[in-house]
Amino acid sequence: MTGPGARTGPAPATVPAGATTGTGTGTGEAAARPGAPAGADLARRATADPLFRLVAYALEAAHGRPPAAVWSAPYTFHLGSPGLVAAAGWPVAAAAAPRTDGLVRLSSLAHPADGCDLPLTLSGPPPAAPAWAARPYALLRALARAGYGRGGTDLHVQGSLTAAAGLATEEAADCAVALAVADVHTPAGEDPDRVRLARLMAEALPDGDDALRRGALFARPGRALLLGHGPARPEPRRQRQRQRFVVFDPAPSGSRLVLLALRPTSVLLLGDGTQDRTAELARAVACARRAGALSAWQPGKRPGRSVLVLLPEARLAAVRAAVAEDFRDRELPVPRFLNITVAGAARREV
Repeated sequence: MTGPGARTGPAPATVPAGATTGTGTGTGEAAARPGAPAGADLARRATADPLFRLVAYALEAAHGRPPAAVWSAPYTFHLGSPGLVAAAGWPVAAAAAPRTDGLVRLSSLAHPADGCDLPLTLSGPPPAAPAWAARPYALLRALARAGYGRGGTDLHVQGSLTAAAGLATEEAADCAVALAVADVHTPAGEDPDRVRLARLMAEALPDGDDALRRGALFARPGRALLLGHGPARPEPRRQRQRQRFVVFDPAPSGSRLVLLALRPTSVLLLGDGTQDRTAELARAVACARRAGALSAWQPGKRPGRSVLVLLPEARLAAVRAAVAEDFRDRELPVPRFLNITVAGAARREV
């Protein structure tokens, strides 16, 4: 699949710690039945990405019906400069099927014991739900108020990375859910209105990072999206193609972008028992710089457990070895290193 929403670049050869994947149940290419939902054969499509096969199968297993749409949205990150965001070649997937009985059924393999069936109410206090489901439910309410999915939705969400990897997870999931649900209610062959969805998500989920969501919606491979300062004000639909980009593609210049993520126990405890992540990240960055790294920065606005590191390709092994030696010498678990490809925006998988 090509176009501004396509994900490009090869998938990593190995799955790092902090990543999740799965396998489908079919053994060959299956043809969709006439009149069947678009995703009816995805779980058995041997050539499909395992994550998308998994999310399609999981929706059918949890809710008894195949998806009408499956969308992926990339994890996104800040570049350390004001207003610059880019997408990583690791996605969150959402599978959706519309309902007509006003019920929302939510599931995720990350929370296998916490699937739930909830009445879709457009206003008033939300129904009691597992903690993980509160965010997608709030988004589904906002989408329904805007005309997307008022009859209810079956939804399954699954990421390729866990929170342990250190990238923001919620914004990518927001975008995958919004696009999958909106797509079911958008004319065939037409992309859901991403500008409108960006506005809906900003209003429904104001605690999220709107810049990261816009990156997931509009990113391009090998480019960083340049956003204005202050709160995002999405342009009218007719101006959707006026997004501004700058080149950010480490590979052609012989560089590598990696995410360095602390393990939960890779930090020292302060006197009050809290974990001093900031100090440990700073120490890891100092080791990386001495070994040849060019620069490092936090991927999100809030301090976390990871930093992005830009380094020459030829110094990757030396940087990893230097950081690993420092942590082993202090009897701490070695941080994870995750290769990052600068990828494109959210896209429809089926």
